[in-house]
Amino acid sequence: MTGTIGKLKSGALLLLLMVLVTTVHAGTGPNLASVNAAVARVGDDNLVFGKNADRQVPIASVTKLMTALVVLESGEPLDEPLTFHERHTPAANNAYTRIRVDSTLPRSEVIRIALMSSENFAAYTLASNHPGGYDVFVQAMNEKARALGMSGTRFVDPTGLSALNVSTASDLVRLVNAVLKHPEIREYSTTGYYRAHFRNPRYSLSFGNTNPLVHRDSWGVELSKTGYLSEAGRCLVMVSDMNGEKIVTVLLDSLGTRSPLGDSGRIKRWLDTGEPGSVAKAARRYEQEKNAAYAVAGNAPSTVN
Repeated sequence: MTGTIGKLKSGALLLLLMVLVTTVHAGTGPNLASVNAAVARVGDDNLVFGKNADRQVPIASVTKLMTALVVLESGEPLDEPLTFHERHTPAANNAYTRIRVDSTLPRSEVIRIALMSSENFAAYTLASNHPGGYDVFVQAMNEKARALGMSGTRFVDPTGLSALNVSTASDLVRLVNAVLKHPEIREYSTTGYYRAHFRNPRYSLSFGNTNPLVHRDSWGVELSKTGYLSEAGRCLVMVSDMNGEKIVTVLLDSLGTRSPLGDSGRIKRWLDTGEPGSVAKAARRYEQEKNAAYAVAGNAPSTVN
């Protein structure tokens, strides 16, 4: 009995230390609601600021940045009509779509709605129309990650619906710098609104961007991708104007839909004034709970640099 109590006390002490580490380091950079984050200048993989930046976590639909990169680097024609076939395997999570099975849309427009509106059926269709098929496409995603030095990254599907798609905030900075070389990805991911015209049968659907900041000229957003799964929290990867520079912002695992937007503002102010800002108690409590869960799971410890 005594041994059991001792183990429980040790476990409680470990969780307490995880909370304290987060608190102690809070003053070394901006205070963020996101549990994991990275900030870097465009073109530089070295971080200006990192928070658990090397912790491997689910990234949800941020996955679609790699999906778009593999499609564009395959050299397949962007004007080729792609058919939305029924999925060959069930989606890992809810994959509601308004797109009708067997309808068609040019590859360029399929990429656009996959990025700007995070359309999961679109991302699946890009992979299933890849030379060699779906499995070869996912293999290409992992090969590209290795080529970019993304050592903490692994993909099992092209949509991000699987929580087994994992990466780190620092790895995603590398991915962003790679996709920025493709003007199509910059354009498609920051499209505010788009009306896609499908064939077989003929119908149209309107799509909106999942990142409200693309509509604000003051942010100068040049690349954007959001993501959400219950396992991943709210995620945002973005390139925008901050303090006169193009800045890569990676925000992973936030509590609420607006938390990544608030974090973006806090990072922008911190770069401009050095002020760290403040975070709501609920978000801080969520961060402490997630850090404790990561500690129990044996994931990377809390670090801010």
